[in-house]
Amino acid sequence: MTEPWRSWLPEPLHDAARAALAAVYRGRAFECVGRAGVGASGAIALRIRSGGREHLLRVEVHHHIGRNPHQYRCMAIAAEAGLAPALHYVDADNGVAVMDFIHAVPLAQFPGGRPALVRALGMLASDLQATPVFPELWDFRAGTGRLLGLAEQRFEPDLLAPHRAAFERLCEELEWDPASHVSSHNDPNPQNVLFDGKRLWLIDWEAAGRNDPMVDVAILGDTLPATPDEKASLLAAWLGRPATADESQRLAQVTMLTRLYYAGLLFAVSGPPSGIFASLDAPSPSEFAAQVAGVTTPSTEILQALAKMRLRDFLAGCAELG
Repeated sequence: MTEPWRSWLPEPLHDAARAALAAVYRGRAFECVGRAGVGASGAIALRIRSGGREHLLRVEVHHHIGRNPHQYRCMAIAAEAGLAPALHYVDADNGVAVMDFIHAVPLAQFPGGRPALVRALGMLASDLQATPVFPELWDFRAGTGRLLGLAEQRFEPDLLAPHRAAFERLCEELEWDPASHVSSHNDPNPQNVLFDGKRLWLIDWEAAGRNDPMVDVAILGDTLPATPDEKASLLAAWLGRPATADESQRLAQVTMLTRLYYAGLLFAVSGPPSGIFASLDAPSPSEFAAQVAGVTTPSTEILQALAKMRLRDFLAGCAELG
């Protein structure tokens, strides 16, 4: 039979993908339905159908120097806990995995609306943190500092000096106990949370590793985005009780750290700079929504605009913290 999946993948990845499909289907017929979404990482995901079942063939295209060596271990732990789609094949060395395909529907269709969705997200974070602890990837604060350094290279000298000063002040004030760290997805933005009409799933584990317990909660509340009342509900669902004032304050601090993390990460995945930015001007949320409407593959310009928005939001949030 023909193998149309090959047309979607670079030739050097054909052997690894063929081995994955052979191991899963063992001679049974299958067909490639097509591509299944595109993320900022550049990994290629293909929807495969065989015998009434559908799977996702996910193949990493770029093995960059900062690649997470633990991502497939984290993915497997989450899948075993029923939080990630079931895994059928993993080749961590070549970056190839085959898992169940999730037929997703919009999060807006979650039964009970936003209040119920927010509570479910808090419980999802709690369930992930109850799994066997993930391997350590990096110190999140130090990693964020390095990502800020990458962002600084994209701008004229000293343009991000206020961000560097606010980051260093935040690290001094933020309590940080590695002994309390837990399994963390580290990128649970709405694109990485799927709803199948019945329950939520977490996908794309490229940034996963052991981290501060509030990091995933902060990202969920900030990228949803949630109102103050929804953030309080999210925090309570994660804790299993209403949050104290100190816990709410700490969540606000961790949220600022994650905003800066995303800014640097977006610049890192947007590709080599075409020039040096002389301004921090960024679109408003409504302007950005209009810019990305109908877009399936994020362009360099879109990623960089979002990075600038995160830089703006970081400073604004730090000012509110005082």
